[in-house]
Parts: sequence; C-alpha cells; structure tokens
Amino acid sequence: MKKVLIITYYWPPAGGPGVQRWLKFAKYLPQYGYEPVMFVPEKAHYPLLDASLQEEVPQDLKVLKYPIKEPYSIARIFSKKDTQSISSGIIPEETQQGLVQKMLLFIRGNFFIPDARKFWVKPAVKYLREYLKENQIEVVITTGPPHSLHLIGQTLKRELGVRWVADFRDPWTSIGYHQKLRLLPAAQKKHLRLEKEVLQQADQVIVTSWATAQEFEQVTQAPVQVITNGYDVVDLPAVTLDTKFSIAHIGSLLSGRNPENLWKTLGELVKENPEFDRDLQIKLVGAVGERVLQTIHKEGLASHVEKPGYVPHKEAQLLQRQSQLLLLIEIDSHQTRAIIPGKLYEYMVSGRPILSVGPENSDPQKIIQETNTGKFFNYQDKEGMKRYLRSAYEDYKAGQLRTYPIGLQKFSRKNLTKELAGVLDKLP
Repeated sequence: MKKVLIITYYWPPAGGPGVQRWLKFAKYLPQYGYEPVMFVPEKAHYPLLDASLQEEVPQDLKVLKYPIKEPYSIARIFSKKDTQSISSGIIPEETQQGLVQKMLLFIRGNFFIPDARKFWVKPAVKYLREYLKENQIEVVITTGPPHSLHLIGQTLKRELGVRWVADFRDPWTSIGYHQKLRLLPAAQKKHLRLEKEVLQQADQVIVTSWATAQEFEQVTQAPVQVITNGYDVVDLPAVTLDTKFSIAHIGSLLSGRNPENLWKTLGELVKENPEFDRDLQIKLVGAVGERVLQTIHKEGLASHVEKPGYVPHKEAQLLQRQSQLLLLIEIDSHQTRAIIPGKLYEYMVSGRPILSVGPENSDPQKIIQETNTGKFFNYQDKEGMKRYLRSAYEDYKAGQLRTYPIGLQKFSRKNLTKELAGVLDKLP
C-alpha cells in the first residue's frame, strides 16, 4: 500500500465543511491502495468546534500533530468577536465595518500573506523534511484554504523532489472575501505571484468546482481535476417530517447573502393566505446576519423564525431530513459562481426539495438542475419564487412534497475517493 501525506489545517475537533472533505478521503483511501498520513496543527484557533466529528476519525489512521502559533490569539485582545469572524472568512461589507474591523483586515491582508497561518510553514517543513525521508513517502497533498499550506508542499517538492498535489477547496485571489482585505497594490501583487507559483509548480491541481477549474486552466499547464465535495452514506435515526411548512437554512446566513425577494415573497404569501401564515416556519440554523434579520422583521416574518444557532453535524443532518424545504443561498456575484457549499450534497440526499437563490450560471445551479433535487432562482426572480412556493405549499398540504433525484451516486464520498485514487495513480 502506497503512503500519501495529507497536510490540512482543519481537522477534528474543528467544525464546518472544511474538515469533512479530507476526513472522508482519509476514511476511504485505504480501499483504493493508499495509506493516508495526516499532518495537522496542534492547538489551532478554530472558529467553530464540533466534537462529534472526532468520532469519525478512523482508529488506525496515523495523525501527526505539530504546534502552530497563530496571530489571531493576539488579535483577540482588540476584539474576540471580530477576530473570530475574520479568521473564518466572514467579512462584512465595507459600509458595515467598524474601526477595529478595518484595522484587523488591513493587517491580515497586507502583513499576513497569504494568510495568518504563514508562520506554520517553516517549522512544518523542517519537521516533515525528516519524516518524509525516514518513512519513504513520495506523495504530498496540501489543501487550502488556508492557502499558506500550499507553500509547505511547494517547499517539500523543491527540496525533496516529492510529487505534490494542491487541493483548492475554494479559490484564492478570486474568492469574494479576498477583495475585502483592504490590500495595498504590493500585497495584491504578492498574492497573485504566490498563487501563480503554486498552480504552476504543483504536479496536480484539484478543485471542487468547474468554474474554478476554468479559471486555473488559464494560469497553469499542470493538470486540473474537478473532484467535488460530496455526501457520506450514514445511518441516521428515522425522522418524522415537520408538521409545519418548514423552510430551513443550515449554516451561516450572513448579510451578504440576504435574499430580500425571498423574504418579500414569503411576507406576501403570509398576508394573502391565513392558512399559510399558520403553517409557515423558518428555521435558520447557524449564524445569521443582522441585515437578514432586519429584512425578515420588515416583511412581518419575525414570529415565524427559529434560530437554534450552530449545531453538531449529525444534528444538522437530522434537521435537513425533517424540514419540508431546504434553502441554499449564495452571494449574488460573478465571483461566487464557483462556490459550491458543502451542505448542497447532503441536502441532495436528504429527500427534501432545495430552494436555491444565487448568481446565474453557477455550479450549484448546474448540479441542482442535473440531479433534479430542487429549483434554482436568481435574486431578481421574485415571481418565479412565488410560483414555486405556492406549488410547494400545495404539495405539502397534500402530503406529496418530495424529490425524485437523478444520478446522486457519483457524489458519494466513496466514489469521489475512487476518483482521487485514480488521480494519484497517474502522477508522474
């Protein structure tokens, strides 16, 4: 069995979708002839914690932990809330930024390039240089963000001649929050240079969306492979559908993703139909932006909202399966066409219809349409949303609100790991 070293920042007890991609790959890789060895930070400052994910780490998996020093621990002196928000990529619009936020963003963008985990690169390389030699590991995978981890793989390839795979769960300089970092021209130039070097020097680039693949193929001659995120086949307790006409959004719903026309449509339906008013329930599971709540209140929907906050992954899966409709919202921007939220894949196998709002010609739109798992709308299509919600409500009343998915198997974590093993087999 061939050994492969996987360098990732996010690892249990961290919560959120960034953990699950390589946790699941590590679970299934041995079935395809590869023994994964994980290299993760010790005492990292994770913005979210989910202890339940520790139960999913295979008992025989080799996990190397190396201490990391993070400047976010110092930044918390100024504002713990703002620091946690920025460290997780949650950045408000410029008009909503306070003085402390602007200062932290300027420092983050111009002094910590590519990101605040850059100080882990040199000590990690020093440790891994000897470990790779002693254990005869010839393949290294780095996954970002944080994209500083790619610099570890880049250095190990240059010094040891290992084969290096760079996995991008999100884009680097084209992701939405990058433009909010208050970058000076020199800092932006350095980001672009580092990104180009990583893309051109990696033996293989892996991305999670087709739009990102098209972007990167303009920069590098290295092969670029799309391996999306996916779902795992799990045994969950049987659930009973909500008796209410529940519409649930699982995960952060911040002000940049505020589907105002959706809230207006629901507000109109509540006023037009007393029965709809009695039945409607809006479940916002995770962080919710103030502007989102203001719009909901303005449209007369405040009494219909439940906000349980962040919940463990397994509980989130149960909530998905018992809700009548699931919301998938992405920022209305050209840059976000490439962003496929990890929860989409679990939404698709939940058996519940998806109501998605986002930019036209996006990868989530493509997936939802091809798998027949819901309906996609752009932010302006208020009438389309209203027609769909009326139809969905009628199906709910008749006990017939469900989906008829097509071709979901290719998005299973096991099948995706088989794709990954195929890519590793072809490395030069």
